[in-house]
Amino acid sequence: MLHRPRLTTLALCLGLLSSPALVQATPEHAEHAPLPLDDLRTFAEVMDRIKAAYVEPVSDKTLLENAIKGMLSNLDPHSAYLEPEAFRDLQESTSGEFGGLGIEVGTEDGFLKVVSPIDDTPASTAGIQPGDLILKIDGQPTKGLSLMEAVDKMRGKAGSKIELTLIRDGGKPFEVKLTRAVIKVRSVKSQLLDGGYGYLRITQFQVNSGEEVGKALNKLRKDNGKKLSGLVLDLRNNPGGVLQAAVEVTDHFLKEGLIVYTEGRIANSELRFNADPADASEGVPLVVLINGGSASASEIVAGALQDHKRAVLMGTDSFGKGSVQTVLPLNNDRALKLTTALYFTPNGRSIQAQGITPDIEVARAKVTREQDEVGIKEADLQGHLGNGNGGADKPSKAKPAESRLQDDDYQLSQALNLLKGLNITRGN
Repeated sequence: MLHRPRLTTLALCLGLLSSPALVQATPEHAEHAPLPLDDLRTFAEVMDRIKAAYVEPVSDKTLLENAIKGMLSNLDPHSAYLEPEAFRDLQESTSGEFGGLGIEVGTEDGFLKVVSPIDDTPASTAGIQPGDLILKIDGQPTKGLSLMEAVDKMRGKAGSKIELTLIRDGGKPFEVKLTRAVIKVRSVKSQLLDGGYGYLRITQFQVNSGEEVGKALNKLRKDNGKKLSGLVLDLRNNPGGVLQAAVEVTDHFLKEGLIVYTEGRIANSELRFNADPADASEGVPLVVLINGGSASASEIVAGALQDHKRAVLMGTDSFGKGSVQTVLPLNNDRALKLTTALYFTPNGRSIQAQGITPDIEVARAKVTREQDEVGIKEADLQGHLGNGNGGADKPSKAKPAESRLQDDDYQLSQALNLLKGLNITRGN
């Protein structure tokens, strides 16, 4: 069994799988459990001692809120007590517009760690990568700060400056200067690659991501003028999002069968989602790219397509978050974000703390292109013979080809090569 470093994740962007609605939930038989009177007396005694003896005055409200935070923080890394500002941030992030740096962060061994930057945000533009450790925020060490305190320091007014001190892969610390912005995330991007192959990237799963994927597939087919030769679905560094969106996206690639199911203690945590007969992708060959920044909802999509043998998964192991959080509103604009279920792939696999292993492992690599040593070809020579079968001459290229998306992305280029190979072997 694989054991991964424990990460505590909170959103400067949404990266945690949330249930599709805000609900009230009560575990079965909870009302029959007797109150732990001895423990409650101890709690009251501790509270009284703190109020009487602590070096500075402290209010009942502060003590009680800290007690609530303690209860949630010691359950699992993704359960949390959301004060009004954090609750609003969570709601805003599912709509695709929020303030911040566009970076999903967590904690590991007391250090602030980057889970994944979101495309087209200050964090991704500055070159911040998954796995980077944030040592300082504006010169202040992050060691010892709670996750909430660190997140608060990175938030701020759009246009204001911030400096992060990072360390990558055990190297030397380096500084990155960023400008805070209102993050408007376009969760779905697409473009046509050469040879009639499509590229579809989902940066995170928002409420409307399923609909946007459907539109993108239609546009790709229209731009190509016919059925696509194949498709690359890019889920790298996608930190997750809304459960229903993950189901809708997967449904675009399947005609039947189970997509995902969840199991928990409360009644509405027992859910099963199945595909409908429509297939917006028209069954074209599919390669899904994943990596260590692919979490939660991304793993639902990848796991379902892998179990149904609908796609070849390529890249590196995914993050390994297989739990579902339900947001339970409280009074005074507060809420609990509580882990209420685990999700399972169609074949019954739990991704929790293990992640998804790709069918073909391809690590991230830098692509460098060397110049062809031969500057001219036979067709360049004056007086050369023509092709005996009437074929056109193929002289050397006068200009280098325009840069393509796959030219600077080794994993994408490998995915495209695999699709081309599949088409050749199938005789397409």
